[in-house]
Amino acid sequence: MELTKKDIIISVIISELTALYFIFLFSFNYNWVLAIIFPILGALGIWISYLVGKKFLFVYQLAKFLLIGTAAALVDLGILNLLIFVSGISVGLWFSVFKTLSFIIAFSAKFLGDKLWAFEKKEVRGVGREFSKFFGVTLIGLLINVVVASLVVRAGSGLVWANVSGIIAAIATVLWNFPMYKFIVFKKNE
Repeated sequence: MELTKKDIIISVIISELTALYFIFLFSFNYNWVLAIIFPILGALGIWISYLVGKKFLFVYQLAKFLLIGTAAALVDLGILNLLIFVSGISVGLWFSVFKTLSFIIAFSAKFLGDKLWAFEKKEVRGVGREFSKFFGVTLIGLLINVVVASLVVRAGSGLVWANVSGIIAAIATVLWNFPMYKFIVFKKNE
């Protein structure tokens, strides 16, 4: 795997969107600094992971996977926030329904990002089988995500706490998804 200009651009864009999300969510003095620091850290992070990935490939793949996952999480949380804003509901059964919908929408697009960019598996042959495996792994990830978010959100209330629960749920989901995608879904036949 080589570091390309596309890798840097994708990491900068996702990092900038992440900064904008945190600026929107948390109001504090000098939050505009995030819009400068996050893209720099994103570009630096992908470069360092590439260098380490020359010796340990999984590090570079994990960095790309996390960036794709961050983009998916931003879509997930964006849809969740939209549903909360429209309905005024941020806890209870409807929160779990909203979280399920936001997760499904975000991760249905994640397949191509993981396949083509994170794991660089370009083969078209067997894509249906890959997608079936991806769907199965992601379905378990959905269960982990919704259960964790629903349990964590009970500790507080309101929009910020709903987002905190979404972030914690995303981390729990990554711990399941990355090894399953790498070793089962997008396993290269080399």
